[in-house]
Amino acid sequence: MGFPKGKPPSVSEPPSVPEPPPVSEPPSVPGPPSVPEPPSDLNHSESGSSRPTPQNAPSSITSEPEPEPNLNQRERIWKQAYDQSVEQEPDLVAVFEKIVLAQLHGCASLEAKKEKTSQRVTPCEMQQLVQDGIARTAKEFSVNDRIHEGLQAFQAIRGIMEGALRVAPQAAAAWAIVSLGIEILSNPITESLENRSGIQYVLSQMKWYWNLTDLLLEKSKCEATTAAMQDELEKGVINLFQKLLLYQMRSIRLYHRNWGVAIAKSMLKTDDWKTQLNDIKEAEETLKRQMDQYNTQENKIWLRSLRETVSALARRHEDENDKRCLSDLHITDPYIEKKNIEEKKGGLLKDSYKWILDHADFQHFRNEMQSGVLWIRGDPGKGKTMLLCGLIDELESSSLAPISYFFCQATGGSRLNTATSLSIILHAATHSSPNIQEDPWHDLCEITTAMLNDPTLENTVLIVDALDECSVGLQRLLNFIIVPSRAKWVVSSRNWPDIEEKLGNGDQKSKIHLELNQHSVSKAVESYIASKVEYLSKSKGYDDDMKNAVLDYLTANADGTFLWVALVCQELSHVKTKKRHTLSTLKKIPAGLSPLYERMLGHISESNDGSICEEILAITLTVYRPITLHQLHALVKELKPCGQKEVEDIIASCGSFLSLHNGFVNFVHLSAKDYLRSEASDKMLPYGIAQRHQTMFERSLDLLCRTLKRDIYHLQAPGCLIHEVSVPDPDPLASIKYSCLSWVDHFEDSAEHGLTSGEDKILSFFKNDYLHWLEALSLPKSVSEAGRAIGTLQAYLQDKASQDLQDIIKDARLFLLSHGGIIEGAPLQVYISALIFSPTNSLTRQHFIHEQPSWIELNSGVEGNWNACLQTLKGHGGGVTSVVFSKDGQRLASGSSDHTVKIWDATSGTCLQTLKGHGDTVTSVVFSNDGQRLASGSDDRTVKIWDATSGTCLQTLEGHDDWVTSVVFSKDGQRLASGSFDETVKIWDATSGTCLQTLEGHGDWVTSVVFSNDGQRLASGSFDKTVKIWDATSGTSTGIRVL
Repeated sequence: MGFPKGKPPSVSEPPSVPEPPPVSEPPSVPGPPSVPEPPSDLNHSESGSSRPTPQNAPSSITSEPEPEPNLNQRERIWKQAYDQSVEQEPDLVAVFEKIVLAQLHGCASLEAKKEKTSQRVTPCEMQQLVQDGIARTAKEFSVNDRIHEGLQAFQAIRGIMEGALRVAPQAAAAWAIVSLGIEILSNPITESLENRSGIQYVLSQMKWYWNLTDLLLEKSKCEATTAAMQDELEKGVINLFQKLLLYQMRSIRLYHRNWGVAIAKSMLKTDDWKTQLNDIKEAEETLKRQMDQYNTQENKIWLRSLRETVSALARRHEDENDKRCLSDLHITDPYIEKKNIEEKKGGLLKDSYKWILDHADFQHFRNEMQSGVLWIRGDPGKGKTMLLCGLIDELESSSLAPISYFFCQATGGSRLNTATSLSIILHAATHSSPNIQEDPWHDLCEITTAMLNDPTLENTVLIVDALDECSVGLQRLLNFIIVPSRAKWVVSSRNWPDIEEKLGNGDQKSKIHLELNQHSVSKAVESYIASKVEYLSKSKGYDDDMKNAVLDYLTANADGTFLWVALVCQELSHVKTKKRHTLSTLKKIPAGLSPLYERMLGHISESNDGSICEEILAITLTVYRPITLHQLHALVKELKPCGQKEVEDIIASCGSFLSLHNGFVNFVHLSAKDYLRSEASDKMLPYGIAQRHQTMFERSLDLLCRTLKRDIYHLQAPGCLIHEVSVPDPDPLASIKYSCLSWVDHFEDSAEHGLTSGEDKILSFFKNDYLHWLEALSLPKSVSEAGRAIGTLQAYLQDKASQDLQDIIKDARLFLLSHGGIIEGAPLQVYISALIFSPTNSLTRQHFIHEQPSWIELNSGVEGNWNACLQTLKGHGGGVTSVVFSKDGQRLASGSSDHTVKIWDATSGTCLQTLKGHGDTVTSVVFSNDGQRLASGSDDRTVKIWDATSGTCLQTLEGHDDWVTSVVFSKDGQRLASGSFDETVKIWDATSGTCLQTLEGHGDWVTSVVFSNDGQRLASGSFDKTVKIWDATSGTSTGIRVL
């Protein structure tokens, strides 16, 4: 036959010929690649001369085989099955090929040309046989339709045979066998019913067999992990195909047993058709099991690939989402911050922190699940920040748990509050972008708490550096940190008592006190000194003597303080410090941070820019948060004639105290700020801090009056929404943002100094620039800051300022309370709807009547005066059942049928907290006398005690058998009473949560409870028509019946 018996192509590699588009038959399976038609010299010769040997088949005559053509997947598999049949049953295949020749040339011609039949049959001859068989069988079936089962098999297979022969002539041998098998079914005198049934079964499956190879064995889709499985699967396919071919060859041999003596002799063997058919079916079952295993693995690979693709798509958008998230949170990337800190401090030296990795307390924290907080504490300059940088690197490289971190550093940017620190921690751990409010603490607490309780984030490590520099809301953050969660915390700070109170005790907390590890810290400092001196030696060209002298001096005077070493090396590395002056300069540098700062301040004061540097240092000391270079330039009058480059040079002259980082003017270290505020206060603040605040107030208000105007961003469209606003470049608000937010605070802190000179300025501001100020605050989404500022101003000026000023500020507050929402959403509406719908007698409306659009005129429908409702607080999802003010009147709590408690800023109307945890309607809420705690009773039969600052649930008191209707704290906050529909009153220890007493005696629901001012008695009201007064100590009662 025209196929060689040589080794088949490797099944682990795909065919070398690229696949063309699928053939039309069958439509559901991709067609095999096109194979060139056999050369013309392989066609059967009409003259009867000897046929040449086909290109790819060695014959019994020729000795040099031609190269095998490229075969597609189907051809290769069927060819291998045929070749293995030749090897396993050579006699049977020889008989089959003689039958093929007989079909092509006729029986008579066969005997006459024995010498030519010794040659193998070519693929073209096989192809011709199949085409002739199709035509012949179709004709037989058309006149003999009683052989219905044969007709069904023929119709099922005819289309695929014709399509396959067009594109896969090399598989003609298999189709020749099929063609002859169909003829067996077309002959009604076939003797063996078992053989006939087997042929019919095989032919009915032939379309599935033909398509099987491409479905299973497409090499281009084969993963390396499934290559071996695919090789085994291919062997199973070839084994099945071989059994199919041999079965059909034996059937064909039986059918043609009367054709000539040579053929008849081979018919003497009896075939067990049933056993052969069972072998085929067993091979099919084996192959199906292999297919199931292979497909299972392929599905896993496909799912993994799908997951990787989805992850890649997510990563593609991650950068943009991160930028948007960071922008919404008003923060910078903590990874970038860490790199900036390391670069600023001269790089991270492993020898300066590696000692802590083997420390017993660190190992305990790392290995014990219940150890939730590690507090690293120490004095200024002890290297706490760089120590945490090293721990971050170690944990990231050796831990599978997520790591998130934040550097408080009040010296950097506007990152001064706990909400910001939680924002960065949240972003780093989840990469999500919440809808942050102006006071985002509650939102962030809620989101981060849910995140930390997620089982997938078990053992997440959250790292916060310099807790003591988180200058706003430190207690909030500390309360949040100490709440048990799945996360672990690593925090650093100076030795502050209030931090010690929260983090100093407890089994879940570990501490590393740097002063108690002086030996390890000193060794780390020595390594740091060696590194810095090596750098100085190379950059300045020190010889060995000078290098050793510098090393010895630094080692002797460092006193375990990294900061001192860094500041000294900074001075030695300065371009003004020549190599020849190194030792003399070094000897003038005193040991200790304070003496060093004193020397540096003296140098600054004596410089040509001494006076302006002192003014800059004084301004930087007074501001509440670091300010930008533009803001400093606007606030320091002496800098007005200077360009940006000159301002940067002047700040560089203050380099021992200040640095310029990311556009913000920063103290190099908090200890530098502390030194100027305390030991150098006479020089920096000669008239006291209040006078400096007055100066800041006056400069800020003057700056606003000069800069603010209507439509400062040139939006033009009154309906322009805040999310449609684009910040122009340059930003006209860039230099006044700090003044917009802080002028009221500076006025308040200026005490009587500001009140004396500032009353007229404030009155003029509210008459001329109040609406411009609201617009300017709405653009950076800070309208709530205006509410806070006006509330502060109103409270501070009450009974101190003139009545005119008090009246205009009161009206301004009512104006903002009424229209704050619309101004926040569409800034220019402050001049349109806010003015139009304000009462006609509103002072704000009257002062800005010229701003009101002339094309709108309302003759009626607007009230003359503000109504009594100051604010409407919206946010609950159900009916509000209970409200209460804190004692200082600054906050308001509300309980609701939506199962939540909300705490509101009573001045601005902002929701500060939403307390979730109850499982039913909240019926009663009450603040403790000091405002630190809040109690709530609920229809879920529990009482909860909350931290009113952090929103953390401190206690859940269980014991009532029915709805809780009323709760109240004793004046000293030590006890809590609750009344219930279970007809009892309970008195609880408000600290431990223990039930101290259960007061029984009412005959119906208890609806209200209250302590006397001295806490000795408790009164309760009930639906039984009585009020009972109880001895709150003994629990005895004196009943007073109310008829």
